[in-house]
Amino acid sequence: MVTILAFAALLAQAPAAPAETTPAPPKPPSRATAVEHIKVHGRSLENNLEGDSPDRDVVVYLPPSYGTDRSRRYPVVYLLHGYGGRDDTFNGRLATLPDTADKLAASGGAKEMIVVTPSAYTLHKGSMYSNSPTTGDWESYVAVDLVAYMDSHYRTIANRMSRGLGGHSMGGYGAVRIGMKRPDVFSALYLMSSCCLNATLTFDPGRMASAEAIKTREDAEQAARGRGFGPSTNLAESASWSPNPGNPPLYLDLPVKDGQLQPDVIAKWAANAPLAMVGQYIPSLKMYKAIGMEVGTKDGLRRSNKQLEEMFTNFGIKHSYEEYEGDHTNKVFERIETSVLPFFSKNLSFDAKARPTTDH
Repeated sequence: MVTILAFAALLAQAPAAPAETTPAPPKPPSRATAVEHIKVHGRSLENNLEGDSPDRDVVVYLPPSYGTDRSRRYPVVYLLHGYGGRDDTFNGRLATLPDTADKLAASGGAKEMIVVTPSAYTLHKGSMYSNSPTTGDWESYVAVDLVAYMDSHYRTIANRMSRGLGGHSMGGYGAVRIGMKRPDVFSALYLMSSCCLNATLTFDPGRMASAEAIKTREDAEQAARGRGFGPSTNLAESASWSPNPGNPPLYLDLPVKDGQLQPDVIAKWAANAPLAMVGQYIPSLKMYKAIGMEVGTKDGLRRSNKQLEEMFTNFGIKHSYEEYEGDHTNKVFERIETSVLPFFSKNLSFDAKARPTTDH
């Protein structure tokens, strides 16, 4: 297996660091009824050792006809933000999804859908959408808790063929990770500039020193308030992929300890890399009606995204792949309009009379 630099190092090589770490104030939607700001409790997140709230902020985009056509039901897209982002990432920071979706609905560029964007911001600025006693079971939060809430509180089409899952950067990682495991819940995936695809087998102890130096929760909170990635990235990945309930107060193991590589921890990180996991989930991935993938030509994550695309091709997994002129974040606004929403409009079922599936 090829040794690749860690997520933070790769992003540091990109022409522009992800804007989610230094965002401008979000722009509110033009239509007052376009979004609802809610909290969705996650049973899957209860009692996480990190102490993050299981009550998560969620933005729900409701299409123009939702408030007027009370008999109509809608497909749902679950869109996951990147590291350092929150529920407003696609709703005024990296994109203005509500206005974009309204525009597409009016022009016929995409059908009307509900879009759900949960906040996965944690003590270390990101959950990695993984399953860990330290951060909680984020896989089940997205695929079970959040889906069940939407189906019981909104006029959704409660069928896997009417559910899509997508995400950007850490969210792309989350979408492929959850998608591989839950084809019973979702039928279409869209992966935008996915991070963390490779199995990282070597680490620079010097780069890990700042993470090693954080010994208390207060230190971790202070680090998270800093701009950019820094030690919080390695702490977030460790909390997600190498949790340790016996190692308070952060309940995690880093891949470097006292300046020495920790092979057992590195192996746990490698086991969470989609390029290492895909071979175990070929039948599941082949259940998807459609999988879309994209990455910018100037994105430091381009190589690993291309490797995933090649692996999908070799295994005969139906998918589309596009490289566009751009870096890691500068075209997210545009891609939501030209690619993401049209993709789900084309590939989700809008038939509310279709027989529901048993999926959660």
